[in-house]
Amino acid sequence: MTENTTPETVPSFYERPGIEIGQLPYGEGVPYGIERVFNSALGIGGAYGAWGHSYSNDTLPGFVGNRLGEELAPTDILNLSELGFHHRHHIPDLNEADHLELELEVGAHLLKAAAETSGWEPGDVQGVLVGTSCPVSNDFLAEISRRAGIGEDALKVTVHKACDGSMGSLNLAINPQLGETGGINIAEELQGKRVLFGGIEGLSRFTSHARDKNALQLFGNGMGAIGIVPGENINLLAGRSHENYDEEGLLQVRMYYPHSREIHPGKSLVEVSRPDASSICVAGMMHEPVDGLPIVMAGLMGMVKLFVRTGVEVVLDVYQDYQHKMVEMGQPGRLIDVAIAHHANYKINLLKAKNLLKEGIQFPAPWLLPDFGNVSAASCAIAFLRQLQQIKPGDHVLFDGFGAGTYYDVMAVSMG
Repeated sequence: MTENTTPETVPSFYERPGIEIGQLPYGEGVPYGIERVFNSALGIGGAYGAWGHSYSNDTLPGFVGNRLGEELAPTDILNLSELGFHHRHHIPDLNEADHLELELEVGAHLLKAAAETSGWEPGDVQGVLVGTSCPVSNDFLAEISRRAGIGEDALKVTVHKACDGSMGSLNLAINPQLGETGGINIAEELQGKRVLFGGIEGLSRFTSHARDKNALQLFGNGMGAIGIVPGENINLLAGRSHENYDEEGLLQVRMYYPHSREIHPGKSLVEVSRPDASSICVAGMMHEPVDGLPIVMAGLMGMVKLFVRTGVEVVLDVYQDYQHKMVEMGQPGRLIDVAIAHHANYKINLLKAKNLLKEGIQFPAPWLLPDFGNVSAASCAIAFLRQLQQIKPGDHVLFDGFGAGTYYDVMAVSMG
C-alpha cells in the first residue's frame, strides 16, 4: 500500500541539510542543488537534484499566472498538497542559447556527481542511460557525458518514453529478454560494467509556452542518476516493458525528438536510431496536441483513467512472474520489500495500490517527492535515491514506471 509520508509543512529541497548549492549565470542567475546518496552495504550510490527557484503551493499560482499572462481563477488552483506535492522548481524565460547551456551544465554536474558518489572516476563509466521527455537538443546525452568526463566509447542510450524514461532505461540495462535495441542486446553488453542510469527533465522550459493550467502547476525540473553494476549489485528477477497507445489523447505531449510520427499496425510504437557508433536513441510515439502546444492534459480523472487500469495489469503480470521465480529459487511466498513508483500524483498511486490490494498484492510504496512535483522521467530515480539508505543487501525492490504514450516498465530486482 502506498504510504503518504508527506507532512503538512514541507521545506523546499534547497533547505535540506547537506545539499550542494550553486548558481549558474543565465538570466539573473539560476540556482541549482544536488544531493549525493551512497549505500556502502549495497555498493550503490548516485546523485539527484533540481535547478531553478523553488515555488511553494502558495507562491506557485503567481508564477503560473505570469506565464499565462492572466491570474489563475480560484477554481483553477489545484489542491497540490492533497496530490502529494508542496514545491516544484521553475526557471525564468531564457533565450534558446541560455536554455541549452543551462541544461548541459546541470546535466554534466549530475553525471559527474553520480559517478563520484558511486566511487568511480567519470572516465571509468562504461554505460549511460538517461530518460528525458523533452530534450533540449538531440545530442543532449552525448554532450553532458563529454562535459562530465565520461569516455567517448561509453555506450550512451537516450530513452524518450515520457515519465517512463528512467525505468525504460533501467529495464534496458538489466533485462536481456528485451532483446536487441539498436543492433545490440544492451543488458548483455552492460553486464558487469559500471553503468549510470536515471532521468533529467527540464519541464519548466518545456511547459513555458503551455496553456494547460494543470500541467503548469504539476510539473517542474528534476534530475537523478544512479550508479549500478548489472549482475553484481542489482539482479533482475522479473520484468516487463509494455506499450498501449493513448488513442483518446488523454495526455498529449509534443515530441521534440526524432520520430517518424507513424503508426504501423502490429509493430512497436518505439523507434530506435543510432546517431553515432556509441549512441542509441529510443523514441516512443506520443499523441501530440494538434495546436502545436507542448502539453495538453484531460484533467486529473483523465490521468487516472490513462494510467491506473493498465498500470495495475502490468504490475500484476510482473508480480506473478516474480512469485514463480521465487518458487524456482526455493523461496515460495517471498515478498517485495519496497516499491519505487513514478510519482505522477499521490491519488494515482493510492488508487493503484487499492486495486492491487483487491488482487491480494500489498507492499510498501512510500511517497517520497513532496518537494519536487511531478518531474516525469526523473521521478523514479529521485525516489529510489531517497529510499536507498533503507534498502538492505538481498532486499527485493519493485520498480513501477509509467508515462504518456502510454508506456510501462515494471521490474522486480534483488539488491546488493
